[in-house]
Amino acid sequence: VTITTRLLVSHLSGIRHYEKDITKVKEEKEKANRALKLTKSHQDKERKEKEGKGIEETDSVKEKKEHDGETKSRNSKPGRNNKEFEQEEYYLKEKFESVIESLKIFKNDPLFFKPGNQFLYSTYGFTLLSAVVERASGQKFTDYMLKMFRDLDMLSTVLDDNEAMIYNRARCYVYNKKGRLVNAPYVDNSYKWAGGGFLSSVGDLLKFGNALLYSYQAGQFKNRNGKLLPGYLKPGTVAMMWTPVPKTEVSWDRDGKYAMAWAVVEKNQQYGCCRQQRHYASHTGGAVGASSVLLILPEELDPETLGAWPEAPPRGVVVTIICNMQSVSLNSTALKIAREFDKEKRAQ
Repeated sequence: VTITTRLLVSHLSGIRHYEKDITKVKEEKEKANRALKLTKSHQDKERKEKEGKGIEETDSVKEKKEHDGETKSRNSKPGRNNKEFEQEEYYLKEKFESVIESLKIFKNDPLFFKPGNQFLYSTYGFTLLSAVVERASGQKFTDYMLKMFRDLDMLSTVLDDNEAMIYNRARCYVYNKKGRLVNAPYVDNSYKWAGGGFLSSVGDLLKFGNALLYSYQAGQFKNRNGKLLPGYLKPGTVAMMWTPVPKTEVSWDRDGKYAMAWAVVEKNQQYGCCRQQRHYASHTGGAVGASSVLLILPEELDPETLGAWPEAPPRGVVVTIICNMQSVSLNSTALKIAREFDKEKRAQ
């Protein structure tokens, strides 16, 4: 078979995640699909009943339902992380000198499906991607990334190296089997730098989000007398990264699809004065003792007035949340925050 970098970056490669048993993976997927169908059918039934009775929900009822849904999500592991932290490989303590060396963990394992046919979130797919970067750049993947972080002014973003003294490093926590808060166990992340091996701060992730948003919008502000600096990436590159890929899925937002290392929800509104779906890109993060999310909600720009606008890009809202607690669902909270700031900006 042929595995391309595009298949890797969209989790369509067939390379396994932490679970080695394909039967268990299929069973979990089937359970998730059944639960999704039941949820959708229940929502459709509720909507039809309301339409038949001519009932419209008040804001307080909506807020209560959102709160209940958020509580349920918070008290259960996210779909992608279901039973994930029970896998032994999550707690590896072996130190690898290079990402190419760490490929030995999974390089002899069979693919779960033909590349391009199905979606399976895979941290090891990104380990292979980092090996590609290492060979193509001619330098260690970690050196390559640290230089990139410096270019982006992300000076607090470093390797999650246990031996290094890192100023203001947070302590991470988990709940034990008795429901008590305890320190997270020791792990070595050198086998998955690309898929969960960096430490960062809220400030740095906001810089990263704004750099991407700037790059995405910079091409639309051409009439600014040539004073606008280019983005870190070309506008077309970010647009490609944020274009949903067929056959993919997203566990933290059922309206979304996976793109290229990002989950994307596209703009959509089927009926007037009804539910409106805004375009946004996000990604959650889960590690031993930590959870995170970075969400970018671009402002909807009017091409006819761009030249007259006094403000340059980035235009939109960037939200990031980092917490030192394992298995916390954060995407819906980040989206609510982004919508509130967006609503406030449009009201001005």
